[in-house]
Amino acid sequence: MMKIASLAALLALSSTAAGIDLSPDNYDAETAGKTVFIKFFAPWCGHCKKMAPDWNTLMEEFSGSESALIADCDCTGDCKPLCDANGVKGFPTLKWGDPSDLQDYKGGRDLKTLRKFATESLKPVCSIANIDLCDEVKKAEIKKFQDMPADELKAAILAQEKKLADAESNFKDEVQKLQDTYQKLMENKEQVEGEIQAGGLGLMKSVDAAASKKSGSDEL
Repeated sequence: MMKIASLAALLALSSTAAGIDLSPDNYDAETAGKTVFIKFFAPWCGHCKKMAPDWNTLMEEFSGSESALIADCDCTGDCKPLCDANGVKGFPTLKWGDPSDLQDYKGGRDLKTLRKFATESLKPVCSIANIDLCDEVKKAEIKKFQDMPADELKAAILAQEKKLADAESNFKDEVQKLQDTYQKLMENKEQVEGEIQAGGLGLMKSVDAAASKKSGSDEL
């Protein structure tokens, strides 16, 4: 009976630590008016499993915050559309900031570093929901976009997204070229090494070593 009770307690603790699992259905409601810190992950990912205890602790510590949200996004489940929309390529990917304009987190992933970042950075920031925190330049930029016709705004968004896609495509193409060049250089190097060995380099070294050894014996 004690074992069953202990197991139930552990399951309850695990459930509490799990925090909020985001999806397209609850994203707007959960993130409204908050600065967010999100872990995009896959359950099978080893690095995700390794950082899970620290991340769960962090989610628990900020669970009652009115201005900050720390949450999970399972890219193999209901949250996959959010992963795709935010360009998640690997796991775990951490992003933070305005829910509508997430930025990559590039700091350490231990609990101490994550906690320090969250404490210092997850504060109300300039956004549509917190426009009073924006400076005049940002307010003017927001108003410009708000005043644009819907089709013109969508076209501008698509144009910027195309630039991102083109940059990603160009990066992959150039990396592939480098890989092809590397492969060709490696093949050339191995061919030269094979020709040298076939040309008797090993035998030359053996003859030279034997001659040196004999010369040394004669001197003695």
